[in-house]
Amino acid sequence: MNCQEQVALVTGGSQRIGRALVKGFHARGLNVVVHYRSSEVQALALVEELNDNRPDCAIAIQADLRDISQVAHLGRNAATAFGRLDILINNASTFRSNSLASASQDQLDEQTDIHIKAPYFLVQSVVSELSETHGCVVNVTDIYATRPLGNYSFYCASKAALESLTRSLALELAPKVRVNAIAPGAILWPENKPANDELIKRTPLKRIGRVEDVVAAVNYLVFDATFTTGQILSVDGGRSATTP
Repeated sequence: MNCQEQVALVTGGSQRIGRALVKGFHARGLNVVVHYRSSEVQALALVEELNDNRPDCAIAIQADLRDISQVAHLGRNAATAFGRLDILINNASTFRSNSLASASQDQLDEQTDIHIKAPYFLVQSVVSELSETHGCVVNVTDIYATRPLGNYSFYCASKAALESLTRSLALELAPKVRVNAIAPGAILWPENKPANDELIKRTPLKRIGRVEDVVAAVNYLVFDATFTTGQILSVDGGRSATTP
């Protein structure tokens, strides 16, 4: 493996926003570690594409982020794959509804496992490598963390906890490691669902976001905002600035 370049690990990196982040880092000359849980075909195809373009620059690692032992395994393997780790993007997420009347313990556990426990223990597993490279962490939260969506209380609460975790870790890991987050609004619609025209009307910029908008925000926090830590950057077309 080429150990000379900076290395980024992106959880949930085989599809959608995660895929765009991986390709963005690769385009900047970084080596990349693509985490996936079940989308093996997509992850391996992406890694093959990147390595065809620049040999030995990308690998894929499978892990179920609900299993803390697998989270630690992911961190160790990612940190040793290229001999260093500079950037951790906690992007993996699950967006599921729940109602008070029918909510279950497993529904709550799923959200907290993915959005709180996995990011925390993944940082724990690679903190020495990130400290050595004076690296950074970017967590992907959601504007619903502060402007909750009805019938998604577990999702919204777990994303709010991830924002709090971002600030706490920023204090704990300073000055060697910066920790920030982005809070996207509507970037990609769920698959097989029509665009929500009413939501677009409530968005000051009158459109949904593009994955390129998220990539640009992450790049800013990673490469440019070197005096910024413990911050949440909204990427939402202005929705968080409006009244409900």
